Amino acid sequence: MTKTIVYTDDAIPPMPIFSQAVISRGYVYVSGNIGCTKEFKVVEGGVKAQTRAALENLSIVLKAAGSGLEHIVKANIYLTNIKDDFAPMNEVYAEFFDKANMPARTCVGVAALPLGASFEMECMAEMP
Repeated sequence: MTKTIVYTDDAIPPMPIFSQAVISRGYVYVSGNIGCTKEFKVVEGGVKAQTRAALENLSIVLKAAGSGLEHIVKANIYLTNIKDDFAPMNEVYAEFFDKANMPARTCVGVAALPLGASFEMECMAEMP
C-alpha cells in the first residue's frame, strides 16, 4: 500500500505524533482539527467560532492534498457540550456544504478535547 503524507505551512501545524492528512487508495484522511490559531490558542467566540476556524483549516489541508470540502464523504465531529452546542455548531457547519451534497456524519459528545476546545472534526474525502 502506498500512502502520501500531506503537509502545508498554510494550515495549523500538526503535533509531532501525527500528520495533517494522509492520502491512500484515492482518499484523503484528515486528522482532527480544533478551532485554534497557529500558536495553538483556542479561538474566542465559543463553539461557532471554533467550528468555523476548524472547517477553514480543514479546507486548507484538503486543498493542499488536491481535494476539497465538497469531496468529503464522511465527517466525525466531537463536542464537549453536545446538549448546548449541537444546534449552533450545525448552523456554522451548514455554511460550508452544499445542501444537496452533504457528507455522511457522526457527532458525539466527549468529556474533553485538546487545549480545552469545544469542537473537533476529522474527515475522509475523495481525491477528484
